[in-house]
Amino acid sequence: MESTSTKSPDCLSLAPSLSPSPRGHLHFILEENGLELTTDGRFIRWSASNPKHPRNWRMPRKIYDSSLIIFLDFFTQVLYSIAFQEVPRYLLGQCLGGIIFPSFSEAFGRKRLYIISTGLYSVFCVVVGVSPSLAGIAVGRFFSGFLSAIPTIVVAGSIEDLYNSKDRIWMIFLWAMITNMGMCMGPIISTHIAEHLGWQWVFHIAAIVTGMSRPSLVLVREVAKVRSETGIDTLQALNPDHTPDVKTFIRIALFRPIQLFFTEPIIFLVSTISAIAFAMVYLFTEALPPVYQSMGFSNESSTLPFMAICIGLVLGLLTRIKDHRKITHAEEQGIVLEPEHKLIGFSIGAPLLAGGLWWFAWTIPPLVDHVHWIVSAISLVFIGYALNEFDTVLGGYLADSYLSFSASGFASLALFRSLLSAAFPLFAADMFQGLGANVASSILAALATLFCVVPPLFTKYGKQIRARSKFARYSLEVYHENSVEKNGL
Repeated sequence: MESTSTKSPDCLSLAPSLSPSPRGHLHFILEENGLELTTDGRFIRWSASNPKHPRNWRMPRKIYDSSLIIFLDFFTQVLYSIAFQEVPRYLLGQCLGGIIFPSFSEAFGRKRLYIISTGLYSVFCVVVGVSPSLAGIAVGRFFSGFLSAIPTIVVAGSIEDLYNSKDRIWMIFLWAMITNMGMCMGPIISTHIAEHLGWQWVFHIAAIVTGMSRPSLVLVREVAKVRSETGIDTLQALNPDHTPDVKTFIRIALFRPIQLFFTEPIIFLVSTISAIAFAMVYLFTEALPPVYQSMGFSNESSTLPFMAICIGLVLGLLTRIKDHRKITHAEEQGIVLEPEHKLIGFSIGAPLLAGGLWWFAWTIPPLVDHVHWIVSAISLVFIGYALNEFDTVLGGYLADSYLSFSASGFASLALFRSLLSAAFPLFAADMFQGLGANVASSILAALATLFCVVPPLFTKYGKQIRARSKFARYSLEVYHENSVEKNGL
């Protein structure tokens, strides 16, 4: 194991070497509190058995915390797809929040962000629901989008905090499945509420519904207690995310997601592919209803084909079972899996997304007539499965590769994803009307076909790319120093 004396990628200076005296008394206090010195004796880290580390919390507590923040993300995704032309403003707000909040959470903790954002999100939903002017609605949608970045993006870092890699596969899948389901259910729920109660009630209900801490920061509090017990003021916690002042936070943490996007090939490719795939769903919120209305569906029922996408999301359970068995087998054999070994869902999903889009493109009007609607709806099942695999597997690959920088990595992804998701609905209607649904869908299918070359690229060269990344290398070193896992990644 390498010493944590290696400088971080941001070149933040670390604390001077500890020279506690008497050391025997210090070691006794540390052991009593479930802590230990790092190998170079400069910092204090968790011991593997410390029950206060979030990964050692009792499972009911972890499930409760995870369920709460995933539900918040689900509900904010539902509000994305309101049949109302404020989605771009919502997503641009989330784009700005996606730059600020993840890095803030890495440096200062997540729990306070979740609590404050939920209350303010409810307030701005009320603003949208009662505002008599379009300007008030636009402001409310922008700031609700800004606040939605907290559960939508920061949750990835919370999952990395709470779960080891084996459990993280399931939690990232559940997060991706449930939040994507919220995005698909949004058009159905909002359309039915708007038809029967008026569009304002979408936001009234949102206000009613909405009316965890980072391990390194928990460790800081534990070390403060040890300083008090020992009287050694030089003791420092191993906190890779520490920022000494606001200026450093602005200079490093806020611009880190942008830096990662343009300097890390893995984050650039993962962000680009995931963003395009994610934005396709937003494009479908505009494109699908007219397609099925042309097949005789009513305004309300034309959103029901989104249920086919939801079915595809659930089918990802089969891939997670395969992943789980692979990890279990590796543990039994004493093999440490690399992040590239967990890309099977992406390898399956890429061709299925392309195939599903080609299938959909040529089983719908106007160029293909007299084909039952169920035929094109089946293709949406494969598209839904593939989109969720993109989210789950690429999200997991990013978390496994960048670990302590995972929230900043997700912020890079979310920044680009929000920009594309805001842009795609703006031209969706014109694209499908001007080119026709068949040609427009074929363009998406051709784009998805290009994605098929990426899984073998990651599988063959991913490890080499990570080895050349200063962020990935440093993150792995800190992870080993600060980890409570006993069996590697």
